[in-house]
Amino acid sequence: MATRMKLTTFAVALGLAISASAVRAETLADAMIGAYNTSGLLEQNRAVLRAADEDVAQAVAALRPVLSWSADATRQFGTSRSASTNNTIVPTVSNTISGSLSAELTLFDAGRNRLAIETAKEAVLGTRQSLINVEQQVLLSAVEAYLEVRRAIETVALRQNNVRLIAQELRAAQERFEVGEVTRTDTSLAEARLAAARSQLAAAEGALAIAQEQYLAVVGRRPGNLQPLRSLPNLPDTVDLAKAIAVREHPQIQSIQHQVAAAELNILRAKAAMKPTVRLNGRLTVTEGIDTERFNRGGSVGVEAGGPIYQGGRLTSLVRQAIANRDATLGQLHQVIDQVTQNVGNAYAQLRIARASLDSTDRQIRAATVAFRGVREEAALGARTTLDVLNAEQELLNARSSRISAEVDQGVAAYRVLSTIGHLTADDLQLNVPQYDPVDYYNLVKDSPVNLSKQGQQLDRVLRSLGKN
Repeated sequence: MATRMKLTTFAVALGLAISASAVRAETLADAMIGAYNTSGLLEQNRAVLRAADEDVAQAVAALRPVLSWSADATRQFGTSRSASTNNTIVPTVSNTISGSLSAELTLFDAGRNRLAIETAKEAVLGTRQSLINVEQQVLLSAVEAYLEVRRAIETVALRQNNVRLIAQELRAAQERFEVGEVTRTDTSLAEARLAAARSQLAAAEGALAIAQEQYLAVVGRRPGNLQPLRSLPNLPDTVDLAKAIAVREHPQIQSIQHQVAAAELNILRAKAAMKPTVRLNGRLTVTEGIDTERFNRGGSVGVEAGGPIYQGGRLTSLVRQAIANRDATLGQLHQVIDQVTQNVGNAYAQLRIARASLDSTDRQIRAATVAFRGVREEAALGARTTLDVLNAEQELLNARSSRISAEVDQGVAAYRVLSTIGHLTADDLQLNVPQYDPVDYYNLVKDSPVNLSKQGQQLDRVLRSLGKN
């Protein structure tokens, strides 16, 4: 009675869970949208990009006048004795305040500041491509998490069905044993297989729990009723075409290309550091006596020029270092190109393997199904043993399990191909998400606005909307 009540309670709970899952049926696109909207990794790298945008603003500021002020209040006190005081000790006290305003503007620096701006811009463009690459990683993780949950769910259902079938075979063997058609060995074999099937079911349920936790971590919520893939993404027809697209458009390659451009500019900056600099300087100073009517007011304007003559070889060393860094970045570019093209080839190979496995498992399932039905019928007539039936059922189970894995592997491989050519993005997939536009923030800060300006106030509103101010 207690067991029956437990089973009833479990059935009700399972029915409620299925009903809740049916209400919130989810597609792969829903999973990718969830990952895109909740990814902390994306948010981190968006902040990295905003920091790179500020490097442009700081480089622009170096071309503008630099204004600064200073002020101080001084009290001087002491005692003195001299002939003018008839050799008497006289205390001396004076209180003054002073203030100054200074300005400096670089008139000529051999293009160093302009080169610094262009270098910062290249760094921004490279960081944008790195953000796109992170976006691809996040979306691919969502695909893998989604399909792994699908694999685990179907495996659990398969294992549950296997337990039911072996339980039926055990009951049939026990009935045949009672009438003397089989021996105790047959029932023991069925009992052993049932125990093994229950163990495999427990392992499959554990794998499902792990896959659900991974889905929660990637997508930001627990999985609902995950729908099977309706179709696979459109892919380039050949591996060579896919490699050509990847070399041209993969964000990781484009990011390194911008780093190479920045390294070239750094060579020019190192050479410009050897040339003279001309600055315009201005200063206004006011000093007022608090307890006297004395004051001093004045100012100065001048042009200052200067440049290095000898620094122990440091400047030429910096040029050589910049050249070496450029060469190292070029070497990294070649390495990344090779790695990306290899990844494309590997992804296509995995896709071909999955497709071939899917075709072969379909044929295997058809043959194993016919064999299982035939062996079971023959066993009912006494021409086959219980072991034969269990072995045939195990063959069918293995074939169905292989097909589940092959179908999941095909889906993962197809989306991995998209990732290797640089097309696994929210824009390429046309996901319904509020996409982060990296240009908006850059346009607000590229001219280095101050807080009091109209652009600076607009920037403050953007930061408040992001929750950063």
